[in-house]
Amino acid sequence: MKILKYLFLFALLSLVALTVFVATQKGIFDVERSKVINSPRATVYNYLNDFRNYEDFESWSVEDPSIQMTFPNKTSGSGASFYWDGVDGKGNAITLKTKEGESIDQKMKYDGTEADVRWILKDTLNGKTKVTWKGKGTMSFLFKIYAALHGGSDRVIGTIYEKSLANIDKNLDYETKTYAVKVDGVVKKTETPYIRQTFTSEIEKVNKNARIVIPKLIHFSETNGLSANGKPFIIYHTYDTKTGLAKISICLPINKEISISSGSDILSGKLNGFDAVKTTLTGDYSHRNEAIAKTTAYINNEKIIPELGWSHLEIWALSKLDVKGSSKLVTEIYFPIKPKVEPVVTTPVYSPETQTQAEPQAEPAPKPVQKKPAAPTPATTTPAQEEEQSEF
Repeated sequence: MKILKYLFLFALLSLVALTVFVATQKGIFDVERSKVINSPRATVYNYLNDFRNYEDFESWSVEDPSIQMTFPNKTSGSGASFYWDGVDGKGNAITLKTKEGESIDQKMKYDGTEADVRWILKDTLNGKTKVTWKGKGTMSFLFKIYAALHGGSDRVIGTIYEKSLANIDKNLDYETKTYAVKVDGVVKKTETPYIRQTFTSEIEKVNKNARIVIPKLIHFSETNGLSANGKPFIIYHTYDTKTGLAKISICLPINKEISISSGSDILSGKLNGFDAVKTTLTGDYSHRNEAIAKTTAYINNEKIIPELGWSHLEIWALSKLDVKGSSKLVTEIYFPIKPKVEPVVTTPVYSPETQTQAEPQAEPAPKPVQKKPAAPTPATTTPAQEEEQSEF
């Protein structure tokens, strides 16, 4: 019994000593990990800038499927956020600010542990991206104990970062490279009333601008009792690859035509029906240039005349609002063309026949020609036959 008492006292003293040790620690951590991701910087940035992707690469989420994540309407850009709830606790994260394609600053809280998180992206050779993930903050008392028992905060948090960065590389490598482009051919696009915002944008930022504008259009339609009548789309009025600029209208189709009072930044309109060459891009939006090139080649090969009044139309048939993985995105691209002119065929008009054989319409009779008398020759036709032939 004395041995058990000694063991109990030893364990108690060890626990007290550990508690005192942990309590005297500042609990501040500063962790940094980097990895070269096998994807372009713009693709990596867009992936990290959307919290909906985090449950697919955060190692603690991947390893614990019981964690429930909640996403509000805004999940990308400054002010974006998400929440999670699991067996080990609750947490949330918010994006404080972003620098397009370069960095993302976030604040993360998890059961008393708080961290300032910063993502830094830099180009490397061969179109790859070096991602640096920094985390700096204070640990809760329980997390300090856990870190002390598992080799320190740098090892515990650093392992999470390393596994997550490996997941990012794996996911993006698959999601970015899995795509398909199909030229569907000539179709007719029906007329569509819509609400819109129109402005000039850098071509490479159209996707980002659409993710900002579309929620505004949806909110406007809901506030004003309108019903969306299809998927959001973008009208490219101009598309200048030399300047990298495009004049666009980001649109939400609605169920009826409306008039909007002046002063609103949201306007209404109607897309008239038109003939088009349709192409379907399944996969990441970064392959849009290939889809456009294949469509242009099809138009040239088939000797189709394009309609040059505007550039083209893109419908987000399946967007990040519908699916998570970029390999599952579906974008329909319509290039307007001039309608094919069909030859006019006149339907013959028949009159009732009065004879067994219809007589052809007689041509004007030729004027008689005076001929010199000729030597008599053997007759080959009868006079009746000659008279009959002269009528044709």
